[in-house]
Amino acid sequence: MKLIVISGRSGSGKSTALHALEDAGYNCIDNFPITLLQSLVHNNLRDPAFREANLAVCIDARSRDLERFPEILLSVDRMDIDCQVIYLDARSPTLVKRFSETRRRHPLTDKNTDLRQAIDAEVEVLESIADLADLTIDSTQLSSQALREIINTRVAAHVDAGINLLFRSFGFKNGVPVDADLVFDVRCLPNPHWVEDLRPLTGRDTEVVQYLEAQPLVQEMMTDITTYLERWIPRFEKNDRVYMTIAIGCTGGQHRSVYLTESLALHFKGTYSGVLVRHRELSD
Repeated sequence: MKLIVISGRSGSGKSTALHALEDAGYNCIDNFPITLLQSLVHNNLRDPAFREANLAVCIDARSRDLERFPEILLSVDRMDIDCQVIYLDARSPTLVKRFSETRRRHPLTDKNTDLRQAIDAEVEVLESIADLADLTIDSTQLSSQALREIINTRVAAHVDAGINLLFRSFGFKNGVPVDADLVFDVRCLPNPHWVEDLRPLTGRDTEVVQYLEAQPLVQEMMTDITTYLERWIPRFEKNDRVYMTIAIGCTGGQHRSVYLTESLALHFKGTYSGVLVRHRELSD
């Protein structure tokens, strides 16, 4: 049996993620009480009709006894099932904007707590779950369809075949992705932005690739990052790590970070079957 626990701050896309899993064949329960998690798993394991079923539950800030999550998760893990915790988050201003647009009430607001205070307080309320997440997803710049795609490719379609690696490029001018496990800053490298003919292109275009491949510093950076990851990814994998997001950042997220992200993903596809590439600042 496979169990997916979905959690995260309100407005980050938990319902969208749960619906994606439901469409993928999971039996899904929203707003699930955390104290019933062990009983749910135990009862399903006892019933032959559900023993092989895939389950997904959404636990949010309304649930009581959230501080007991580590203890409850440990008891579930001892039942020898495939249990994964997926935590969704977004930048606070984005969450405020989403609530303002939908006019929904935040579950932690009251006469003494406004929306921004409630959103910030939720970080502490959900800390016990966030700290144990196998995968954290930053939905700040994701559409509902893009989030569904991530859930489908990284969670629903994932099989127990080693660690799942996501290489993501980004621009520091738009902030560091909150879901990054490792961040490499490549802003020290020669920038194609200052070459007029290359400025409108991206790190996937042949002209930019040729320019960067001719730069010794770029190749040194590529070698150093590759060596580091080759050494440490297996250590994470031996520690039962299922997902890892490796973020490569330059100033705008268009040239250097895109090129290195593509190059690193191509390199590690020769070793790992679950390798994905995303470019946060590019339209596709």
